[in-house]
Amino acid sequence: MHNTYHRVGHGPHAIIVLHGWFGDARAFEPMEAALDGASFSYVFMDNRGYGGMLGAAGAYSIDEVARDALALADALGFATFSVVGHSMGGMALERLALLAPLRLRKLVAVAPVPSCGVAFDAAARATFLAAADSMAARRAIIDRSTGGRLPAAWLDWKAQYSWERSDPAAFAAYFLAWSGTDFSEEIKAARVALPLLALVGEHDPRFDAALMRRTYLAWYPQARLEVLGNAGHYPMNETPLALAASIETFLRQ
Repeated sequence: MHNTYHRVGHGPHAIIVLHGWFGDARAFEPMEAALDGASFSYVFMDNRGYGGMLGAAGAYSIDEVARDALALADALGFATFSVVGHSMGGMALERLALLAPLRLRKLVAVAPVPSCGVAFDAAARATFLAAADSMAARRAIIDRSTGGRLPAAWLDWKAQYSWERSDPAAFAAYFLAWSGTDFSEEIKAARVALPLLALVGEHDPRFDAALMRRTYLAWYPQARLEVLGNAGHYPMNETPLALAASIETFLRQ
């Protein structure tokens, strides 16, 4: 049985969308009204342990997310498709590029975790590990990752959203997966010849333009970078129209 998903549009260009650590298949809803459903078919997938997949067993690994996405594309009859990945979904997007490069059209990495993983100091790691069982820790992470500039009510809502739409065990395991997984040497060796757009928010303190230049732009021959103004780590919430426009402009080129 394939993963649950949410679909927007029935256009000829298929797109699998992979959510981040605090998301699920509905996490991109603020920008859905701006999507061109006549040209594109957006399929927003739930990772195991999230959304419609709450309670689903799994390894909760980056490789599993990528393989589940490929299985979903098979089930939907997508011979070729593009991929949009947010945060840890950006790392899964890279794994997909290794698994099935000839089936992929374009890659859009939104505030992505690169394939080398992320190093944390002891204090930050403790906060992220605590987030599986602590609403306050989740809220603190969201606040920091958006530049400490967004309304308190939205921070409360975002933390509650992730709390209700993820299993604690899966949430904890995915943190270890996206922070500790490193297959960057495979990416460097493969020299994946796919068009890739890296999108980052100007207020994202960790997944910023400098990190993109050291990773995606250095490792993908056809990669380019765009910085989204007035956004942090969650442009689908912060600047949904700008994010939709950037994604579709790139996909049409």
